[in-house]
Amino acid sequence: MDRKTYEGYIAILEHELVPALGCTEPIAIAFASAKARDVLGCFPEHVVAHLSGNMIKNVKSVIVPNSDNERGIETAVALGCTGGDANLQYEVLRPVTEADIKRARQLVREGFCETRYVEGKDNLYIRIEATCGDERCEVTVEHEHTNITRIVKNGETLYAREDDGPAMSGDADKRLLNVKDIYAFANELDPDDVRDVLERQIAMNVAVSDEGLKGYYGAAVGWLLMQVDGDHVEGRAAARAAAGSDARMNGCSMPVVINSGSGNQGITITLPICEYAKTWNVGHEKLLRALAMANLISVHIKRHIGNLSAFCGAVSAGCAAACGIAWMDGCSYEQICMCITNTLCNVGGIVCDGAKSSCAAKIAAAVNAGTFSYRMAKKGLTFHGGDGLAGGDIETTIENIGRMGRDGMHGTDVEILNIMVGK
Repeated sequence: MDRKTYEGYIAILEHELVPALGCTEPIAIAFASAKARDVLGCFPEHVVAHLSGNMIKNVKSVIVPNSDNERGIETAVALGCTGGDANLQYEVLRPVTEADIKRARQLVREGFCETRYVEGKDNLYIRIEATCGDERCEVTVEHEHTNITRIVKNGETLYAREDDGPAMSGDADKRLLNVKDIYAFANELDPDDVRDVLERQIAMNVAVSDEGLKGYYGAAVGWLLMQVDGDHVEGRAAARAAAGSDARMNGCSMPVVINSGSGNQGITITLPICEYAKTWNVGHEKLLRALAMANLISVHIKRHIGNLSAFCGAVSAGCAAACGIAWMDGCSYEQICMCITNTLCNVGGIVCDGAKSSCAAKIAAAVNAGTFSYRMAKKGLTFHGGDGLAGGDIETTIENIGRMGRDGMHGTDVEILNIMVGK
Protein backbone atom coordinates (compact mmCIF):
# COMPACT_ATOMS: atom_id res chain seq x y z
CA MET A 1 0.00 0.00 0.00
CA ASP A 2 1.15 3.57 -0.56
CA ARG A 3 2.89 5.47 2.23
CA LYS A 4 0.21 8.16 2.53
CA THR A 5 -2.51 5.59 3.23
CA TYR A 6 -0.25 3.67 5.63
CA GLU A 7 0.50 6.82 7.64
CA GLY A 8 -3.16 7.84 7.49
CA TYR A 9 -4.16 4.53 9.05
CA ILE A 10 -1.61 5.01 11.84
CA ALA A 11 -3.09 8.47 12.48
CA ILE A 12 -6.61 7.03 12.66
CA LEU A 13 -5.53 4.44 15.24
CA GLU A 14 -3.77 7.07 17.33
CA HIS A 15 -6.81 9.34 17.18
CA GLU A 16 -9.41 6.67 17.92
CA LEU A 17 -7.71 4.44 20.50
CA VAL A 18 -7.54 6.70 23.53
CA PRO A 19 -8.34 5.98 27.20
CA ALA A 20 -11.73 6.94 28.60
CA LEU A 21 -13.11 6.78 32.11
CA GLY A 22 -16.55 5.17 32.14
CA CYS A 23 -19.33 5.61 29.59
CA THR A 24 -18.31 8.25 27.06
CA GLU A 25 -21.66 10.08 26.77
CA PRO A 26 -21.80 11.32 30.41
CA ILE A 27 -18.06 11.96 30.06
CA ALA A 28 -18.71 14.20 27.02
CA ILE A 29 -21.30 16.20 28.98
CA ALA A 30 -18.95 16.50 31.96
CA PHE A 31 -16.15 17.60 29.61
CA ALA A 32 -18.29 20.35 28.07
CA SER A 33 -19.46 21.45 31.53
CA ALA A 34 -15.92 21.62 32.93
CA LYS A 35 -14.85 23.65 29.90
CA ALA A 36 -17.81 26.02 30.34
CA ARG A 37 -16.89 26.57 33.99
CA ASP A 38 -13.34 27.44 32.93
CA VAL A 39 -14.50 29.85 30.22
CA LEU A 40 -16.98 31.49 32.58
CA GLY A 41 -14.18 32.22 35.03
CA CYS A 42 -16.33 31.50 38.10
CA PHE A 43 -18.51 28.67 39.35
CA PRO A 44 -21.86 28.67 37.51
CA GLU A 45 -25.06 29.50 39.32
CA HIS A 46 -27.11 27.67 36.70
CA VAL A 47 -26.45 25.44 33.70
CA VAL A 48 -28.68 24.53 30.77
CA ALA A 49 -27.65 21.42 28.83
CA HIS A 50 -28.95 21.50 25.24
CA LEU A 51 -28.63 17.90 24.02
CA SER A 52 -29.44 15.75 21.01
CA GLY A 53 -31.77 12.81 21.53
CA ASN A 54 -28.95 10.27 21.38
CA MET A 55 -27.07 12.08 24.14
CA ILE A 56 -30.17 12.04 26.35
CA LYS A 57 -30.78 8.38 25.56
CA ASN A 58 -27.23 7.28 26.34
CA VAL A 59 -26.91 9.15 29.64
CA LYS A 60 -30.35 8.52 31.14
CA SER A 61 -29.70 5.10 32.67
CA VAL A 62 -25.94 4.67 32.94
CA ILE A 63 -23.84 5.31 36.05
CA VAL A 64 -21.66 8.40 35.72
CA PRO A 65 -18.00 7.46 36.35
CA ASN A 66 -16.46 8.52 39.66
CA SER A 67 -19.90 9.58 40.95
CA ASP A 68 -20.39 6.95 43.67
CA ASN A 69 -23.12 5.25 41.62
CA GLU A 70 -25.12 8.32 40.61
CA ARG A 71 -26.86 8.41 37.22
CA GLY A 72 -28.12 10.90 34.70
CA ILE A 73 -27.49 14.14 32.84
CA GLU A 74 -27.75 16.42 35.86
CA THR A 75 -25.09 14.41 37.71
CA ALA A 76 -22.74 14.52 34.70
CA VAL A 77 -23.14 18.30 34.42
CA ALA A 78 -22.75 18.98 38.13
CA LEU A 79 -19.76 16.66 38.55
CA GLY A 80 -18.04 18.19 35.52
CA CYS A 81 -18.43 21.60 37.16
CA THR A 82 -17.40 20.61 40.68
CA GLY A 83 -14.41 18.38 39.97
CA GLY A 84 -13.83 17.99 36.24
CA ASP A 85 -10.62 18.85 34.41
CA ALA A 86 -11.40 19.51 30.73
CA ASN A 87 -7.72 19.15 29.84
CA LEU A 88 -8.04 15.42 30.55
CA GLN A 89 -10.77 15.08 27.88
CA TYR A 90 -12.15 11.49 28.08
CA GLU A 91 -10.75 11.22 31.62
CA VAL A 92 -12.24 14.55 32.69
CA LEU A 93 -13.66 13.08 35.91
CA ARG A 94 -10.48 11.36 37.07
CA PRO A 95 -9.60 14.08 39.64
CA VAL A 96 -13.07 14.03 41.29
CA THR A 97 -13.00 13.84 45.10
CA GLU A 98 -15.59 12.81 47.69
CA ALA A 99 -16.16 16.49 48.39
CA ASP A 100 -16.87 17.09 44.68
CA ILE A 101 -19.39 14.24 44.64
CA LYS A 102 -21.12 15.58 47.76
CA ARG A 103 -21.33 19.07 46.28
CA ALA A 104 -22.62 17.71 42.94
CA ARG A 105 -25.40 15.80 44.71
CA GLN A 106 -26.46 18.95 46.51
CA LEU A 107 -26.47 20.94 43.26
CA VAL A 108 -28.68 18.32 41.56
CA ARG A 109 -31.15 18.50 44.46
CA GLU A 110 -31.21 22.29 44.15
CA GLY A 111 -32.06 22.20 40.41
CA PHE A 112 -28.65 23.46 39.32
CA CYS A 113 -29.02 21.95 35.83
CA GLU A 114 -31.82 22.07 33.27
CA THR A 115 -31.94 19.74 30.25
CA ARG A 116 -33.39 20.71 26.88
CA TYR A 117 -33.85 18.41 23.90
CA VAL A 118 -32.47 19.85 20.65
CA GLU A 119 -33.78 18.58 17.31
CA GLY A 120 -32.22 18.95 13.88
CA LYS A 121 -28.61 18.59 15.02
CA ASP A 122 -25.96 15.88 14.71
CA ASN A 123 -26.73 12.80 16.81
CA LEU A 124 -23.80 13.77 19.02
CA TYR A 125 -24.57 17.35 20.00
CA ILE A 126 -23.98 19.13 23.31
CA ARG A 127 -24.32 22.83 24.06
CA ILE A 128 -23.68 23.82 27.65
CA GLU A 129 -24.99 27.25 28.61
CA ALA A 130 -23.58 28.43 31.95
CA THR A 131 -24.38 31.62 33.86
CA CYS A 132 -23.03 33.38 36.94
CA GLY A 133 -24.45 36.84 37.69
CA ASP A 134 -23.99 38.89 34.52
CA GLU A 135 -21.48 36.41 33.10
CA ARG A 136 -22.68 33.94 30.48
CA CYS A 137 -20.95 31.44 28.21
CA GLU A 138 -21.73 28.59 25.82
CA VAL A 139 -19.58 25.61 24.85
CA THR A 140 -20.67 23.43 21.92
CA VAL A 141 -19.43 19.88 21.24
CA GLU A 142 -20.38 18.07 18.02
CA HIS A 143 -19.71 14.84 16.09
CA GLU A 144 -17.10 13.44 18.51
CA HIS A 145 -17.20 13.41 22.30
CA THR A 146 -14.47 16.00 22.94
CA ASN A 147 -14.74 17.93 19.68
CA ILE A 148 -15.44 21.56 20.63
CA THR A 149 -16.78 23.53 17.67
CA ARG A 150 -17.81 26.80 19.32
CA ILE A 151 -17.13 28.85 22.48
CA VAL A 152 -19.03 32.07 23.20
CA LYS A 153 -18.70 34.36 26.25
CA ASN A 154 -20.96 37.34 26.93
CA GLY A 155 -22.01 37.42 23.28
CA GLU A 156 -18.45 37.35 21.92
CA THR A 157 -17.34 34.32 19.92
CA LEU A 158 -14.02 33.21 21.36
CA TYR A 159 -13.64 30.11 19.20
CA ALA A 160 -15.44 28.71 16.17
CA ARG A 161 -14.51 26.47 13.32
CA GLU A 162 -16.10 24.79 10.38
CA ASP A 163 -16.24 21.07 10.96
CA ASP A 164 -16.40 18.37 8.30
CA GLY A 165 -18.03 15.95 10.71
CA PRO A 166 -16.69 12.63 11.94
CA ALA A 167 -14.96 11.67 8.67
CA MET A 168 -11.96 13.87 9.44
CA SER A 169 -10.03 14.89 12.50
CA GLY A 170 -6.61 16.40 11.83
CA ASP A 171 -4.50 13.82 10.01
CA ALA A 172 -7.01 11.06 10.80
CA ASP A 173 -9.02 11.11 7.58
CA LYS A 174 -11.45 8.20 7.80
CA ARG A 175 -12.34 8.57 4.13
CA LEU A 176 -9.10 6.71 3.39
CA LEU A 177 -10.57 3.54 4.85
CA ASN A 178 -11.57 0.54 2.74
CA VAL A 179 -11.41 -3.16 3.53
CA LYS A 180 -8.85 -4.05 0.86
CA ASP A 181 -6.35 -1.50 2.13
CA ILE A 182 -7.06 -2.39 5.76
CA TYR A 183 -6.24 -6.03 4.96
CA ALA A 184 -3.02 -4.95 3.23
CA PHE A 185 -2.18 -2.72 6.19
CA ALA A 186 -2.41 -5.65 8.60
CA ASN A 187 -0.02 -7.66 6.44
CA GLU A 188 2.48 -4.84 5.94
CA LEU A 189 2.30 -3.16 9.35
CA ASP A 190 5.45 -2.65 11.39
CA PRO A 191 4.01 -3.35 14.87
CA ASP A 192 6.39 -0.83 16.42
CA ASP A 193 4.43 1.94 14.67
CA VAL A 194 1.36 1.22 16.82
CA ARG A 195 2.80 -0.83 19.67
CA ASP A 196 2.19 1.70 22.45
CA VAL A 197 -1.38 2.41 21.33
CA LEU A 198 -2.38 -1.24 20.99
CA GLU A 199 -0.59 -2.53 24.08
CA ARG A 200 -2.37 0.13 26.12
CA GLN A 201 -5.66 -1.08 24.61
CA ILE A 202 -4.87 -4.66 25.57
CA ALA A 203 -3.75 -3.82 29.12
CA MET A 204 -6.67 -1.55 30.02
CA ASN A 205 -9.44 -3.56 28.38
CA VAL A 206 -8.26 -6.91 29.72
CA ALA A 207 -8.05 -5.38 33.21
CA VAL A 208 -11.64 -4.11 33.15
CA SER A 209 -12.82 -7.50 31.83
CA ASP A 210 -11.04 -9.22 34.74
CA GLU A 211 -12.88 -6.88 37.09
CA GLY A 212 -16.24 -7.61 35.44
CA LEU A 213 -15.70 -11.36 35.69
CA LYS A 214 -15.82 -11.07 39.48
CA GLY A 215 -19.61 -10.90 39.04
CA TYR A 216 -20.22 -7.78 41.10
CA TYR A 217 -21.57 -5.54 38.33
CA GLY A 218 -24.99 -5.09 36.74
CA ALA A 219 -26.65 -8.30 35.56
CA ALA A 220 -23.27 -10.13 35.61
CA VAL A 221 -23.71 -11.27 32.01
CA GLY A 222 -20.03 -11.98 31.44
CA TRP A 223 -19.65 -13.87 34.71
CA LEU A 224 -22.65 -16.09 33.87
CA LEU A 225 -21.46 -16.75 30.32
CA MET A 226 -18.06 -17.81 31.65
CA GLN A 227 -19.78 -20.27 34.02
CA VAL A 228 -21.94 -21.89 31.34
CA ASP A 229 -19.82 -21.51 28.15
CA GLY A 230 -16.28 -21.04 29.41
CA ASP A 231 -15.10 -24.49 28.36
CA HIS A 232 -14.69 -23.39 24.72
CA VAL A 233 -13.01 -20.40 23.14
CA GLU A 234 -16.16 -18.97 21.51
CA GLY A 235 -17.87 -18.83 24.89
CA ARG A 236 -14.87 -17.28 26.61
CA ALA A 237 -14.56 -14.65 23.86
CA ALA A 238 -18.17 -13.52 24.37
CA ALA A 239 -17.94 -13.74 28.17
CA ARG A 240 -14.74 -11.70 28.30
CA ALA A 241 -16.20 -8.89 26.18
CA ALA A 242 -19.51 -8.85 28.07
CA ALA A 243 -17.72 -8.74 31.43
CA GLY A 244 -15.89 -5.57 30.47
CA SER A 245 -19.20 -3.91 29.68
CA ASP A 246 -20.77 -5.22 32.89
CA ALA A 247 -18.12 -3.35 34.85
CA ARG A 248 -17.99 -0.04 32.98
CA MET A 249 -21.77 0.34 32.60
CA ASN A 250 -22.27 -0.21 36.31
CA GLY A 251 -19.90 2.07 38.13
CA CYS A 252 -16.40 0.67 37.65
CA SER A 253 -14.03 3.64 37.42
CA MET A 254 -11.24 1.80 35.61
CA PRO A 255 -10.31 3.40 32.25
CA VAL A 256 -10.71 1.56 28.95
CA VAL A 257 -9.40 2.26 25.45
CA ILE A 258 -12.24 3.22 23.15
CA ASN A 259 -13.07 2.83 19.46
CA SER A 260 -15.35 5.22 17.55
CA GLY A 261 -15.87 7.13 20.78
CA SER A 262 -17.18 4.06 22.61
CA GLY A 263 -15.62 2.06 25.41
CA ASN A 264 -18.03 -0.83 24.80
CA GLN A 265 -16.88 -1.01 21.20
CA GLY A 266 -13.23 -0.88 22.22
CA ILE A 267 -13.82 -3.74 24.66
CA THR A 268 -15.82 -5.77 22.12
CA ILE A 269 -12.99 -5.57 19.59
CA THR A 270 -10.16 -6.29 22.01
CA LEU A 271 -11.23 -9.13 24.28
CA PRO A 272 -12.34 -11.77 21.73
CA ILE A 273 -9.15 -11.36 19.69
CA CYS A 274 -7.00 -11.59 22.82
CA GLU A 275 -8.85 -14.70 23.99
CA TYR A 276 -8.41 -16.47 20.64
CA ALA A 277 -4.75 -15.42 20.50
CA LYS A 278 -4.16 -16.89 23.95
CA THR A 279 -5.99 -20.13 23.10
CA TRP A 280 -4.17 -20.53 19.78
CA ASN A 281 -0.82 -19.44 21.24
CA VAL A 282 -0.56 -16.66 18.64
CA GLY A 283 2.60 -14.56 18.81
CA HIS A 284 2.37 -11.03 20.19
CA GLU A 285 3.30 -9.32 16.90
CA LYS A 286 0.53 -11.18 15.09
CA LEU A 287 -1.93 -10.22 17.82
CA LEU A 288 -1.04 -6.54 17.36
CA ARG A 289 -1.58 -6.76 13.61
CA ALA A 290 -4.96 -8.44 14.10
CA LEU A 291 -6.04 -5.74 16.56
CA ALA A 292 -4.91 -2.99 14.19
CA MET A 293 -7.00 -4.45 11.40
CA ALA A 294 -10.05 -5.03 13.58
CA ASN A 295 -9.99 -1.51 15.02
CA LEU A 296 -9.83 0.00 11.54
CA ILE A 297 -12.65 -2.17 10.21
CA SER A 298 -14.89 -1.10 13.08
CA VAL A 299 -14.10 2.59 12.48
CA HIS A 300 -14.79 2.07 8.77
CA ILE A 301 -18.23 0.55 9.39
CA LYS A 302 -19.16 3.11 12.05
CA ARG A 303 -18.15 6.14 9.97
CA HIS A 304 -21.04 5.36 7.62
CA ILE A 305 -23.48 5.09 10.52
CA GLY A 306 -22.27 7.82 12.88
CA ASN A 307 -20.90 7.56 16.40
CA LEU A 308 -24.43 7.62 17.89
CA SER A 309 -27.56 6.15 16.31
CA ALA A 310 -30.30 3.58 16.82
CA PHE A 311 -27.87 0.99 15.40
CA CYS A 312 -26.10 -0.84 18.23
CA GLY A 313 -22.35 -0.21 17.93
CA ALA A 314 -21.59 -3.63 19.42
CA VAL A 315 -22.52 -5.09 16.03
CA SER A 316 -19.78 -3.30 14.09
CA ALA A 317 -17.30 -4.06 16.88
CA GLY A 318 -18.24 -7.75 17.09
CA CYS A 319 -17.98 -7.95 13.31
CA ALA A 320 -14.51 -6.37 13.43
CA ALA A 321 -13.37 -8.74 16.19
CA ALA A 322 -14.37 -11.68 13.99
CA CYS A 323 -12.24 -10.25 11.18
CA GLY A 324 -9.25 -10.04 13.49
CA ILE A 325 -9.78 -13.65 14.56
CA ALA A 326 -10.13 -14.76 10.95
CA TRP A 327 -6.94 -12.92 9.97
CA MET A 328 -5.01 -14.64 12.78
CA ASP A 329 -6.30 -17.94 11.38
CA GLY A 330 -4.87 -17.16 7.95
CA CYS A 331 -8.09 -16.20 6.19
CA SER A 332 -7.85 -14.42 2.85
CA TYR A 333 -9.13 -10.96 1.95
CA GLU A 334 -12.18 -12.60 0.35
CA GLN A 335 -12.91 -14.50 3.57
CA ILE A 336 -12.55 -11.33 5.64
CA CYS A 337 -15.17 -9.75 3.37
CA MET A 338 -17.39 -12.77 4.01
CA CYS A 339 -17.01 -12.28 7.78
CA ILE A 340 -18.21 -8.70 7.47
CA THR A 341 -21.14 -9.53 5.20
CA ASN A 342 -22.23 -12.52 7.25
CA THR A 343 -22.23 -10.58 10.53
CA LEU A 344 -23.85 -7.37 9.31
CA CYS A 345 -26.57 -9.23 7.42
CA ASN A 346 -27.32 -11.31 10.51
CA VAL A 347 -27.47 -8.97 13.54
CA GLY A 348 -27.41 -5.55 11.86
CA GLY A 349 -30.83 -4.74 13.31
CA ILE A 350 -29.97 -4.74 17.03
CA VAL A 351 -31.15 -1.40 18.38
CA CYS A 352 -29.36 0.96 20.75
CA ASP A 353 -31.65 1.96 23.61
CA GLY A 354 -29.00 3.78 25.58
CA ALA A 355 -26.05 2.84 27.75
CA LYS A 356 -26.93 0.48 30.61
CA SER A 357 -26.54 -3.09 31.90
CA SER A 358 -28.11 -4.84 28.90
CA CYS A 359 -25.29 -3.58 26.65
CA ALA A 360 -23.28 -6.56 27.92
CA ALA A 361 -25.84 -9.02 26.55
CA LYS A 362 -25.89 -7.27 23.18
CA ILE A 363 -22.10 -7.44 23.08
CA ALA A 364 -22.22 -11.18 23.72
CA ALA A 365 -24.77 -11.61 20.93
CA ALA A 366 -22.62 -9.58 18.52
CA VAL A 367 -19.46 -11.53 19.37
CA ASN A 368 -21.29 -14.84 18.96
CA ALA A 369 -22.65 -13.69 15.59
CA GLY A 370 -19.15 -12.63 14.58
CA THR A 371 -17.48 -15.92 15.48
CA PHE A 372 -20.24 -17.83 13.68
CA SER A 373 -19.69 -15.64 10.61
CA TYR A 374 -15.97 -16.45 10.76
CA ARG A 375 -16.76 -20.17 10.79
CA MET A 376 -19.01 -19.68 7.77
CA ALA A 377 -16.27 -17.80 5.95
CA LYS A 378 -13.74 -20.56 6.68
CA LYS A 379 -16.04 -22.89 4.73
CA GLY A 380 -16.47 -20.34 1.93
CA LEU A 381 -20.10 -19.72 2.90
CA THR A 382 -21.54 -16.22 2.64
CA PHE A 383 -24.62 -14.19 1.80
CA HIS A 384 -24.60 -12.76 -1.70
CA GLY A 385 -25.43 -9.44 -3.33
CA GLY A 386 -29.18 -8.99 -3.49
CA ASP A 387 -29.77 -10.96 -0.28
CA GLY A 388 -31.42 -8.14 1.65
CA LEU A 389 -28.87 -5.44 2.40
CA ALA A 390 -25.93 -7.38 0.98
CA GLY A 391 -24.39 -5.50 -1.93
CA GLY A 392 -22.43 -6.68 -4.94
CA ASP A 393 -19.13 -5.96 -3.14
CA ILE A 394 -18.04 -5.39 0.44
CA GLU A 395 -17.90 -1.60 0.26
CA THR A 396 -21.46 -1.45 -1.09
CA THR A 397 -22.61 -3.76 1.70
CA ILE A 398 -21.01 -1.50 4.32
CA GLU A 399 -22.57 1.57 2.70
CA ASN A 400 -25.98 -0.13 2.66
CA ILE A 401 -25.74 -0.99 6.35
CA GLY A 402 -24.59 2.55 7.08
CA ARG A 403 -27.52 4.05 5.22
CA MET A 404 -29.94 1.80 7.07
CA GLY A 405 -28.41 2.64 10.47
CA ARG A 406 -28.00 6.36 9.81
CA ASP A 407 -31.12 7.24 7.78
CA GLY A 408 -33.46 4.27 7.91
CA MET A 409 -33.35 3.92 11.70
CA HIS A 410 -33.83 7.64 12.41
CA GLY A 411 -37.53 7.16 13.14
CA THR A 412 -36.66 4.21 15.37
CA ASP A 413 -34.24 6.42 17.25
CA VAL A 414 -36.90 9.05 17.89
CA GLU A 415 -39.41 6.47 19.09
CA ILE A 416 -36.88 4.82 21.40
CA LEU A 417 -36.22 8.21 23.01
CA ASN A 418 -39.95 8.91 23.35
CA ILE A 419 -40.47 5.57 25.08
CA MET A 420 -37.51 6.10 27.39
CA VAL A 421 -38.68 9.55 28.52
CA GLY A 422 -42.34 8.49 28.80
CA LYS A 423 -43.81 10.44 25.88
